[in-house]
Amino acid sequence: MIISWCIPALFGYTRVEVVDSVTGEPVPYVAVSVKGMKHGYLTNDRGQIDISGPRGIDSLRLDLSVLGYDKKSVVLPVDAPYALVKMSGSGIELNEVVVKKKRDKYSKKDNPAVAFARKVRQGDSITDPRRNEHYNYNKFERIVLGLNKFQGDTSRNALKKKFGFLNEYVDTSEVSGEPVLIFSVKEKLSEIHYRREPRNEKIYITGIRQEGLDDFIDQNSMQTFLEDVLREVDLYDNDINILHNRFVSPLSRIAPDFYKFFLTDTVDIGGEQCVELSFTPHNRAMFGFTGHIYVPEADTTMFVKRVEMRLPPGINLNFIENLYLSQTYERASDGSRLKTNDDMTVELSVIPGMQGLYVRRNTRYDNHNFNPSDKPELFGMLGKEVVADGATLRDSAYWDQHTLIKPTHNEQRVSELVKRMRSVKLYYWGEKFIKYMSVGYVGTSMHDNKFDIGPLNSFISGNDVEGLRLRFGGMTTANLSPNWFSRGYVAYGTKDHNLKYRAELEYSFIKKDYHSREFPIHSIMVSHLYDVDQIGQHYMFTNMDNMFLSLKRMKNTLMTYHRVTDLKYTLELRNNFSVSASVQHHRQEATDFVPFVNGYGERFSHYDMTCGTVELRYAPGEKFYQNRTNRFPINLDAPVFMLSHTYGPDPRGGNNFGINKTELSVQKRVWFSAFGYTDIIVKGGHLWGATPFPQLFTPNANLSYTIQPESFALMNPLEFVADSYYSWDLTYWANGAIFNYIPGFKRLKLREVFCFRGYAGELSDTNNPVYSPWLLKFPEQCNTTGMNWKPYMEVSAGVDNLFRCLRVDYVWRLSYLNRPDIDKSGLRIALHFTF
Repeated sequence: MIISWCIPALFGYTRVEVVDSVTGEPVPYVAVSVKGMKHGYLTNDRGQIDISGPRGIDSLRLDLSVLGYDKKSVVLPVDAPYALVKMSGSGIELNEVVVKKKRDKYSKKDNPAVAFARKVRQGDSITDPRRNEHYNYNKFERIVLGLNKFQGDTSRNALKKKFGFLNEYVDTSEVSGEPVLIFSVKEKLSEIHYRREPRNEKIYITGIRQEGLDDFIDQNSMQTFLEDVLREVDLYDNDINILHNRFVSPLSRIAPDFYKFFLTDTVDIGGEQCVELSFTPHNRAMFGFTGHIYVPEADTTMFVKRVEMRLPPGINLNFIENLYLSQTYERASDGSRLKTNDDMTVELSVIPGMQGLYVRRNTRYDNHNFNPSDKPELFGMLGKEVVADGATLRDSAYWDQHTLIKPTHNEQRVSELVKRMRSVKLYYWGEKFIKYMSVGYVGTSMHDNKFDIGPLNSFISGNDVEGLRLRFGGMTTANLSPNWFSRGYVAYGTKDHNLKYRAELEYSFIKKDYHSREFPIHSIMVSHLYDVDQIGQHYMFTNMDNMFLSLKRMKNTLMTYHRVTDLKYTLELRNNFSVSASVQHHRQEATDFVPFVNGYGERFSHYDMTCGTVELRYAPGEKFYQNRTNRFPINLDAPVFMLSHTYGPDPRGGNNFGINKTELSVQKRVWFSAFGYTDIIVKGGHLWGATPFPQLFTPNANLSYTIQPESFALMNPLEFVADSYYSWDLTYWANGAIFNYIPGFKRLKLREVFCFRGYAGELSDTNNPVYSPWLLKFPEQCNTTGMNWKPYMEVSAGVDNLFRCLRVDYVWRLSYLNRPDIDKSGLRIALHFTF
């Protein structure tokens, strides 16, 4: 073995190049382990790897191994920019396959490593513990958040003086060896109870403990988000679902086409000699892993003893610098694989050049057994998770007894760190500002807020009818009453000089922790509203007076004033099924821009309608982030079914109207493994009688330059109406499936997005004021038309992940191109943060 040094040209890591000692050809896919670091490396197809060693050491010890060559160890100075390692061929024979020292071009055909990987996959059913009638075990999970590669010795004297104490709380990462400042620890104890027939699995949570600097964020939502992003990995699944993406598993059905496999070594794992199966993606920009699977030699069940994986360099992911995953298994007496450890570490860099983040999800398992559950009543409860009474109130003695992972010294001192940080006024007020901006509400007292002011993003906005719109609102909290809640707002337009308002009073049958919208809701609410109604522009996931929607592509005066009094009952179940029933009285008031005139020429200042609505919603497995006003899906993997019916008697006379309509919607995200996914939304509805035009089915027109879900970017408000309709919204996110193969584009980490949406329906004579003159006529400015089932369609093609946060689409209108005052194409943008 010969080592050569070159002039420093790289920074922060050592580039190691491995070549054949005889031919000088690169040796690809060499397994490289670094002393003092848990994770290993794998050289690329050019025999190269970039290694960054732990801080505080002078040298790196590398152990290199690959079938066909003698194992080598080498010690390098930690600051060496480059090392050339020459390995000598050995001609090892494994399972009657001779590995020659000269490397042939990779091929999966007749490749013993590919055959070995297929056998490992086939062993799933043999070693799966869930092939038993019952399976139970205990699980302990700790998630820690911290600042990665933390440098406490800042040169700014003022900051050093204020925050110099942070050095006392710095740990060293067990995975990377880097200094880490832990600022949040979240722990959960649970029992898993599985039954095969009828199939059911319940998670019984017995303990929850959380503390850290992030406690101003809704902790239930934060826990849900972290658990969703850092999901448990099942190697035998076709897709590995983490970081809100799908990665191809090395044991997937398509793995032989996606990965290169190599039998690289035999290694002692827990006193047992194991074959090391190494793998790496053909295209490292795609969503896959590099790593190793260890299987005991001559094991006909292909029992997996250990797994080590990491993300390859160059992968088309945002914010992720490194991800390491390791799992260990023990064999039960019946041959089942029992997971004992699942450890995932993620190192993030949100803003290049700024302080990075460290996230570790460390999970331990014990008390595996195949006996009938000692809590059979769990299988009759709703929802997959059941939280034990007092789970959040466990004392330190309980945690000391049940914790399966001993915390580090500084993980135990997080609460102390929080107190010291908040004693510094600079941090205290900075945290307050971030909290107000993220939550959207400002408390009215330093502690135990009884009333919060907000939402902040709706204080100032504008439109063509109101001019500058000023709004002030707020809500009571559970510190005033855990069952009784109220919220509301007042708004004023500088152009129409009208005062608008909304007030609600709600009684929750479930005591809330802070606000009334917390899941699950079981309440009865009465509300009254007086405000503008933007006909044909009902945004799905934001307020109509969001300041970012004020800039529009055309003038819009299609607004009325409406008064709505509503009595509503809501029941949400923990299996994500909900039902709501309401009785409403509507008064829609005409404006100069939208007069109410019927086919006989009679003019009305307003019309009235009294109706009731029943809505059913089912979203099995849905996960969402909850804020004070809305819920935002953490992912869209769960299907969502919604069915509603509204009925109000039809007096058929004057300015009183009825309604009778049914509407159904279904949405689902469909994944194509590492090649992206499609979001599908399909809706349909039917009106069973006559009703005024503001109550007809009207597709949502988006007049802003932003991309808004479930709306049409080039349609005008009230351009189309229908009393029967269906619509579709298809968005394909390709995750770089094209750009990853284009030289130059791969480094930019751009991603493709394509949309196709449409709306089709008809307007019957019953709801056409031309044939039913007692109905209100459509506003002349709208050029409203019935569709007669000819669909309106839009398509768009866009580039996502510009600057890691921006999506830019170009949209084309495909039908109804000869109508007046329309946009046929245009550019639209949106902020889009994703991994």
